[in-house]
Amino acid sequence: MVEKGKHKFHLSYQMTATTFLLIVIIITGTLFAFPLVFSRNHTAMAQHQLNGNSFQLDNMTFSHNTASVNGIQLHYVIGGHGNPVVLLHGWPETWYAWHKVMPALAKNYTVIAPDLRGLGDSSKPPTGYDGKTVAEDIHQLVTKLGFKTIFLVGHDIGTQVAYSYAAAHPTQVKKLVVMELTIPGFAPAGRMPLWWVVFHQTPDIPEALVQGKELIYLSWFYRGLAYNPSAITQADINEFVSHYSAPGGMRAGFEYYRAFPQDAIQNQNYSKTKLTMPVLALGGGYIPTLGGNITMPTVIYGMKILAQNVQGVTVPNSGHFIPEEQPVFLLNSLNNFFSGNTTTETSK
Repeated sequence: MVEKGKHKFHLSYQMTATTFLLIVIIITGTLFAFPLVFSRNHTAMAQHQLNGNSFQLDNMTFSHNTASVNGIQLHYVIGGHGNPVVLLHGWPETWYAWHKVMPALAKNYTVIAPDLRGLGDSSKPPTGYDGKTVAEDIHQLVTKLGFKTIFLVGHDIGTQVAYSYAAAHPTQVKKLVVMELTIPGFAPAGRMPLWWVVFHQTPDIPEALVQGKELIYLSWFYRGLAYNPSAITQADINEFVSHYSAPGGMRAGFEYYRAFPQDAIQNQNYSKTKLTMPVLALGGGYIPTLGGNITMPTVIYGMKILAQNVQGVTVPNSGHFIPEEQPVFLLNSLNNFFSGNTTTETSK
């Protein structure tokens, strides 16, 4: 829980209330006007610079590209050959969250790693951050690339998008992998919401308080949610923060949390028909901020309700950021799962 301030104010109640109201009005006006005006220019410039550029990750070639989908410009990285694997990142990250696993996957698969709408170098629209809408972004991208059936992988908020995609297009997802998210609407009984979920859902205030302090704020998550904080280097953090600190970046990230109530309603509707494709649900085994050992990752709990064929795995020596903390374990798990080998390690 966030501690309340302990300063005592000796102003009258009316003066305090009036002052607070004026601050909220000023903050709200500034936040709605400033980021949205400039974010489009920033995104357009970034896309122009990146589009079609090739680069190397561990001697494998990938390229930056953009596609017009669902009324926005979506940035994505693609490389490799074979059946398509779509990797959907979480918050507070971008496509780069997958950089440790992409080269090995690209030896056998076509790897597609988009920046979700509003994040990284994708467009930052003011709305459309619910799972159903973002899943449609990804579905249109996959269709434009000429693929129909895919292997689909999601982490954190990317898990919500991946579930929405699989529920909306069940015959087009061969196998689904989800990681590290309490599925909105399907939390274990008695689980209290995390403080940052409540904070991020508050309109306007998070943007105001975090502006100019993105590095400090986001670093708390990279360090506090990781079993091995050094797995995410300072260079990695700088890469992520450079995008989230851009105009509109933090607002877009918070909008995913503000969409959780809408996601919960969508998920309840989707849950009427259980997923039939094989599902691999991965949860970190040790998250310091959540008290240490995790006996039942909430993503496994939720997916066992939403799908018929679920393999739940608690990842040892990993916190929230499984792709960075345990890339070899994740790669082995994905290769075994996609190839049909059911001997994935440490299933619980």
